[in-house]
Amino acid sequence: MAAGEAAALGPREVERYARQLVLPELGVGGQLRLARCAVLVVGCGGLGCPLAQYLAAAGVGRLGLVDHDAVELSNLQRQVLHGEARLGRPKAESAAAALRELNSGVRCEAHALALGPANALGLVRAYDLVADCSDNAPTRYLLSDACVLAGRPLVSASALRLEGQLAVYNHRGGPCYRCLFPTPPPPETVSSCADGGVLGVVPGVMGTLQALEVLKIAAGLGTPLDRAMLLFDALEGHFRRIRLRPRNPDCVACGDRPTLTTLQDYEAFCGSSATDKCPALRLLDDGERVSVEEYKGVLDDRVPHVLVDVRPLVEVAMCSLPHSLHVPLRKLEGNDEECLTSLRRGIREARRGSDDGQPFPVYVICKQGNDSQKAVRILQGLPDDGLGLISVKDIRGGLMAWASKIDQEFPRY
Repeated sequence: MAAGEAAALGPREVERYARQLVLPELGVGGQLRLARCAVLVVGCGGLGCPLAQYLAAAGVGRLGLVDHDAVELSNLQRQVLHGEARLGRPKAESAAAALRELNSGVRCEAHALALGPANALGLVRAYDLVADCSDNAPTRYLLSDACVLAGRPLVSASALRLEGQLAVYNHRGGPCYRCLFPTPPPPETVSSCADGGVLGVVPGVMGTLQALEVLKIAAGLGTPLDRAMLLFDALEGHFRRIRLRPRNPDCVACGDRPTLTTLQDYEAFCGSSATDKCPALRLLDDGERVSVEEYKGVLDDRVPHVLVDVRPLVEVAMCSLPHSLHVPLRKLEGNDEECLTSLRRGIREARRGSDDGQPFPVYVICKQGNDSQKAVRILQGLPDDGLGLISVKDIRGGLMAWASKIDQEFPRY
């Protein structure tokens, strides 16, 4: 048996995988199991890049790479399969190209598409294991349900700011994602890397650990994390393992009498978009907003006004319009008297000598036009306090729209 298995590996394969072939826990038999395994990687970003890289390096036979997005400059801080030469290229194709350069013996299939209820189950059934590297709530529920329906294990990881977590679902009788989280979190409580930030090495650590779990399941090694969740605190440099609740017999997906037999509209279920992009809020009427082009006209015509930047200080330190007044939304929401005094002083100074009886214009800006809308509502409710009439409007699309449409040299982040 062992001799026959050894014969199934050619000389170059023995040389390539020698360092893991000599591990008694893996050996030739484990390597052949990896070669026969097909893994679907959903998301070719900060988690999916290191995961796919290590799976290809280890000799997993077939990798499916799913991502609907294109490579952007801001990705390169953590998405290590891509490079400057591939900016603008679909991430799935960019990742597949990089993996083929690493290991031509691995079959890499690029699926440059948005995963949804119409196509998820067919894709999941075409592979043996699924790795969720998407990092958004609708896709988590979508993949969990699809894996339950298809009978596939799901290896799921997430990373945000300086923390990460990892678990395996629907494996060896363990719980599915719905067993632990039967209802999604309120969308306003969920942050993405785009708005919350992430240190690039954190998804690197979590994606590598995610690859380890995939390899353990594929090759039959050790004990997968199907009954526990691994938590990583990068700032303190420690891991914590917590025990998960067992499979819920009343779970609508994997319980004893499941009622969920088809995939549903997961964006409606979660109340959020299946993307890591910041969703566009719509809190104000059109008359309470201006475009970046309209605001540029205000500057060109030298109309007296005040521009209030409500982003956190850490973002203002990265870039800002030089004439803006910084008043963080968090302090506005907390009715911080020092900030309100600074704002009132700025408005009084700006309108000095220009009081024509008309409401004085105050414009509010943030990164993408979401927090600025919240700030407009707060500022509209401020007492007069001697300011006189003011007209408060939000700048639609924020500084990223300014960078895209007005000033191509303004930093994008």
